[in-house]
Amino acid sequence: MQTLVVYSSLTGNTKKVAEAIYEVFGEKAALFPVEMAPAPTDYDFVIVGFWVDKGTADKKAQEYLKTIQDKPVALFATLGAYPDSEHAASSLKNAAAFLDASNQLMGTFICQGKIDPKLIEQFKNMPGNHPHAATPERMERYKKAASHPDASDLEAAQAIFADIKNSLNLVAGQEKGEVTAS
Repeated sequence: MQTLVVYSSLTGNTKKVAEAIYEVFGEKAALFPVEMAPAPTDYDFVIVGFWVDKGTADKKAQEYLKTIQDKPVALFATLGAYPDSEHAASSLKNAAAFLDASNQLMGTFICQGKIDPKLIEQFKNMPGNHPHAATPERMERYKKAASHPDASDLEAAQAIFADIKNSLNLVAGQEKGEVTAS
């Protein structure tokens, strides 16, 4: 199964996760930054990673997601918020909405990642009532985010994508009429 891993990365977080996921798929995979990514038509499975911007995929990733048709697809992302937050879940859902209905979403992964220091400086200059103002709680979250993605995040991404790979291989085997042991 030819797998394409495409990523958009602002600070290097998403690139790290993309490289970890790529390792799961080995020599039958290709890894590209979104700016250099080929059309997805020649691949059996497409994985797209992005950094969360305004509650969805960043603009470059959005445009790439719109080009995918009739494929099994998986998404992964990095964000400054906590990965188990409502914001994280809605960001993945919002990004998936850019996929054509002919695609099959096979799975998702999201983890925390460091925030661009320039953005943090902008947040510090916002009034206290602004939704992104740098409150003490947010500053603590930004500090925690600075250590991510860490080794456990990368291992979690690999585990999820290994499961997706196994699921796809099982489906491919059944389509070829191969018998599987149970």
